[in-house]
Amino acid sequence: MQIDDISDMATLRAHIDALDEQLVGLLAQRYALIARAARIKEQIGLPARIDERVEEVVANAGRHAASRGLERALIENIWRQMVEAAIAQEDRYLNGDRP
Repeated sequence: MQIDDISDMATLRAHIDALDEQLVGLLAQRYALIARAARIKEQIGLPARIDERVEEVVANAGRHAASRGLERALIENIWRQMVEAAIAQEDRYLNGDRP
């Protein structure tokens, strides 16, 4: 189905809700990868925050956003918040707060 083929709000909302569920699933996968990163960082002695990597991840997201016609600054802001949450997650693990 093409987006332009959606003619009523109920169908449109159902598509948005389904997409939101997929996005949450992808975020859960990202969360699991961050948990793994914390374990690897512990083994090799890296800190949770690596500023160069933060900027690389944010820039990558911005570039992907721009290539898809999205507002680069908005996506970079969202990604920066996600990265900060990931760093906090890694910090908790590295400081002994483990599930």
